[in-house]
Amino acid sequence: MSSRTAIWLAWSLWGLSLTLTVVALLLLALNLSHPHTHIVDNWLDSTLNAVFFSTVGAIVASRRPENPVGWLLGLYGLAQSIDHFSAQYAIYALLAQPDSLPAGEAMAWVTSWLVPIIIGFSVFLILLFPTGRLPSRRWRWVTWLTVAFILVGAISDAFSPGPVDGLGPIRNPLGIAGFSNVYTAILFNMLPLVLLVAAASSVFVRLRRAIGVERQQIKWFAYAAAATIIGLVLAEVIPDVIAVPLWFERIGYAILLVLIPAIPISIGIAILKYRLYDIDVIVNRALVYFPLTAALVGVYFGGIVVLQRVFVALTGEQSTLAVVASTLAIAALFNPLRRRIQGFVDRRFYRRKYDARKTLEAFSAKLRDETDIETLNNELVGVVRETMQPGHVSLWLRPEAAPDGEHPR
Repeated sequence: MSSRTAIWLAWSLWGLSLTLTVVALLLLALNLSHPHTHIVDNWLDSTLNAVFFSTVGAIVASRRPENPVGWLLGLYGLAQSIDHFSAQYAIYALLAQPDSLPAGEAMAWVTSWLVPIIIGFSVFLILLFPTGRLPSRRWRWVTWLTVAFILVGAISDAFSPGPVDGLGPIRNPLGIAGFSNVYTAILFNMLPLVLLVAAASSVFVRLRRAIGVERQQIKWFAYAAAATIIGLVLAEVIPDVIAVPLWFERIGYAILLVLIPAIPISIGIAILKYRLYDIDVIVNRALVYFPLTAALVGVYFGGIVVLQRVFVALTGEQSTLAVVASTLAIAALFNPLRRRIQGFVDRRFYRRKYDARKTLEAFSAKLRDETDIETLNNELVGVVRETMQPGHVSLWLRPEAAPDGEHPR
């Protein structure tokens, strides 16, 4: 494929994905205008996935057309947009305004078998990142099993009777009566988990073997995936396992939505190698400022509550001084608290860099006071050994310039 063809194809996929997403949102607005009409629950998730995955996929595929990861990003976004569009179209044509649009049942049928394809694309995306090749030949079984899952799952869903998942009362128009759903249940409850765990294991295998640039690429993806998993646990797993307040569910879902762009953006940065080595700085800042923000918010609102009660007890009424005092308190605590959290993070997670910095600080202090050249020589060699851990260290001192007629020392 020529570079021009790759650019045209990549941005054509992006344009198709965004067009379908925009039309789907228009249909959603029409569906919302009809009360008592079923609404797709995950419409916002699908929209964000379609926009970010297709956009990053177009950028990566147009610049690195030889790497299939970019094309998989674009195809994943396109599949999400098709799924969203067909679902909204079917609901409008069959529930909101029956018989107002043609092919409503056809769109419902398309929605019924897209999920295995979306899962398969996600498995391939994880399995081939970042090089576009398998970690080794031993991982071919995951590839063939994923292909089999896509084919069998799509065919099984396409002809399974009953309501289509996500479309409320709309039933599969091509569902075959008596078609067994036992195999479908096993297929969708067990095999996707096996495939995703296998693909995630390949990332750890790559990370263990990788050095240099590839290691930094995998670290970008690994941190983004870990953050996304935390969002899924907060939004989906915990509310399903235990009873939690409504505000907790909403906060978990909001966190998940914010984290949706993390994976495609991290993959784009890793493949294009843009500011690749900034990931350690980003993680360090995140580990510092997340607990710092939480602590300051707690101090602010806790201070307001406590001070308001004190003012009510003393004067019988609330006072704006509580807000002013809390604001001054967090302003005074910001820098000391940030330094303490930064020191704790450096000691716990960046111990080697922390020890190296302390060693250099101690050497700088000694350098100001020490005048003996031999002592400084030994100290400098020791600092280099401790901080950089080289295989060999040697120190060369330039001879002191001597006056005319004298030998240099």
